[in-house]
Amino acid sequence: MIDIKAMKKDDIVWLATNRCKSHGRTYLEHPCCFEKERPKKILTNPIIGSLDIETSNLKANYAIILSYAIKIHGSKKLIGRALTPEEMHSDVYDRDLIRECIDAMSKLDVCVTFYGSRFDIPTIRTRALFYKIPFPKHGTIKSCDVWRIARGKLNLHSNRLENICSFYGIPAKQHKMSPQVWTKSLSGDQKALDYVWAHNKEDVYSLEKVYNLLIPFSHGKWSSI
Repeated sequence: MIDIKAMKKDDIVWLATNRCKSHGRTYLEHPCCFEKERPKKILTNPIIGSLDIETSNLKANYAIILSYAIKIHGSKKLIGRALTPEEMHSDVYDRDLIRECIDAMSKLDVCVTFYGSRFDIPTIRTRALFYKIPFPKHGTIKSCDVWRIARGKLNLHSNRLENICSFYGIPAKQHKMSPQVWTKSLSGDQKALDYVWAHNKEDVYSLEKVYNLLIPFSHGKWSSI
């Protein structure tokens, strides 16, 4: 049952102005319909996850996604993986990994990225459409690009994630990428792929901390992925 006392004013207004699909009455009038339909517009306790991907190229039509990581905020839960050598050596490539990534994204209310509105999300969408994998439609998942907050609210010589972490003493990449590791990962070398995956995980852990640092200075009204 809906706990009105635990809700923010904006959420209560939303309940009073939006109607259930079954009867056309407001969710305040029909709280049971709200529990049944669970519309994602109510974000009193949203599921927030930091997303990052590693790719073989900066343009999706010339790239495959080597790994993805999603860190659920406020918990130890981390979802993701790197491609296997078998996938790298077959015509499957990143197809199954993308399907898994989108499935994990679909469970989020807010998807946090760093420069993700220009790279990570468009790359995943482009690759998904190529494989004819359904991608979340506009409005289904909110998007928070921390790079945009940093660009607008800070005055640093560089708005790269690693630079922000360094300046504010936030643990960042221990597994820094090198051309040698990158080349080996593209050949399907297991140790190199493991290294890429470790590099990927470190990004989402540090991204969550940067998000927590900067979110108080943002309006909190997100766009869609």
